[in-house]
Amino acid sequence: MEYLIGIDIGTSGTKTVLFDTEGNVVSSKTVEYPVYQPQNGWAEQDPNDWWKATAETLKSVSANVDPADIKGIGLSGQMHGLVMLDENNNIIRPSIIWCDQRTAAECEQIEEMVGHDKLIEITANPALTGFTASKIMWVKKNEPENFKKCRHILLPKDYIRFKLTGEYATDVSDASGMQLIDVKNRCWSDEILSILGIDRSMLAKMYESCEISGRITETAAEQTGLKAGIPVAAGAGDNAAGAVGMGVVNENKAFVTIGTSGVLFVHTNTPVIDKKGRVHTFCCAVPGKWHVMGVTQAAGLSLNWFRNNFCRDLSYKQLDELAEKIPIGSDRLIYLPYLMGERTPHLDADARGVFFGLSAMHTVSNMARAIMEGVTFSLRDCLDVLNEMNVHADNIMACGGGGTSKLWRQMLADNFECNVKTITSQEGAALGAAILGGVCAGVYENVEKACAEIIKEKETQTPNKDNFVTYRKYYEIYKNLYICLKDNFKKLGGIENDL
Repeated sequence: MEYLIGIDIGTSGTKTVLFDTEGNVVSSKTVEYPVYQPQNGWAEQDPNDWWKATAETLKSVSANVDPADIKGIGLSGQMHGLVMLDENNNIIRPSIIWCDQRTAAECEQIEEMVGHDKLIEITANPALTGFTASKIMWVKKNEPENFKKCRHILLPKDYIRFKLTGEYATDVSDASGMQLIDVKNRCWSDEILSILGIDRSMLAKMYESCEISGRITETAAEQTGLKAGIPVAAGAGDNAAGAVGMGVVNENKAFVTIGTSGVLFVHTNTPVIDKKGRVHTFCCAVPGKWHVMGVTQAAGLSLNWFRNNFCRDLSYKQLDELAEKIPIGSDRLIYLPYLMGERTPHLDADARGVFFGLSAMHTVSNMARAIMEGVTFSLRDCLDVLNEMNVHADNIMACGGGGTSKLWRQMLADNFECNVKTITSQEGAALGAAILGGVCAGVYENVEKACAEIIKEKETQTPNKDNFVTYRKYYEIYKNLYICLKDNFKKLGGIENDL
């Protein structure tokens, strides 16, 4: 039997899965590691932790199979993280990861240096604190001695690739989140690099996600239990790999994630860019294709916050059952899920969570349903932006913790006016990475055909037209609330706490 491996270098841990060539899980192993927060708003990780976790998980999943039967490996992982290596390939400083918020001043600097419109025209996105470019500029300004020593800049999964293959490489989807590439032309932007003063020689060679980026070295084979010479695909960022793992590889196919954050991801055959910078446009893991993605900051986090603080004795399943008994609109209670500010469509760090219409009649059940509806409205807000850009979704796959809720999926179907489906596999990014590894190894002809063979649909929620009409009344109020509160959010954020 032949096998493929998908490695997903996440924020909380690395998950490695061994699949057969039909996409079935043979074995799986996850090893966790910490996030370090040396200052408020900072978030860092030690790349050595990623490598130790990768080596351990690879040994575990391959222990009971012949290493010669493993035909290909694919990589996925958290995007945007900055890994800096010196001339001897030593790690210069801890990696500044995607959720770090220290770079607001650098984002303003990038916008001023490049120009807002040009930045979006080339990189397809406004300057954001999460992206890699602002992290590089922060190190350049605040740690000049570290920047001077830097010879190689890698993303998290690409550091693991370096350890496995000895190659400095990346892929177009993950590199899209660095804010250093020409997204339309799928290459490094010499103009952006010149303006920001970043030497192109420090950047990795860029590949399409399913291309061979290197092969397992003898040293890596000794450390992981693999066989030297196995091809390693370029791989993809977590959402792009997740899209492959859900079969979202054709025009107008989409997925929605309700995890800690919420994501609405739509595959496009052409690069469609929002000049207002409300959504992200990245190269996707299918060669020559792109995706557009809206993000809501506190999706599943909203329900998690509510449960942990107000009804810890209830399980998520029980909250789901309670919410299902409440009518649409939660008895005139509306929730704004802005616990962590908001990305799409507002890009407002000052926005905060709100229960609007709260009265003495409302219960835990009402509030739970209002939270689920508010998160759904936030994702519908993303869909409105995409539709405005003439990007449409006619089939949406649901994943993440919230995607396991039939009630939540029905809310999405009713609000999006399209079918919302689940698939049999729950492996997401790891499966997507493995499929990319299979394509690079010649096991599959291409990504689209591989997904057609492997991805199987499970359940479907169909939209209810009457429910859409009812939801629309509340959604209109939901949208107006941000407009009414925007200035007061900013004023509230500007009040300094008394000492």
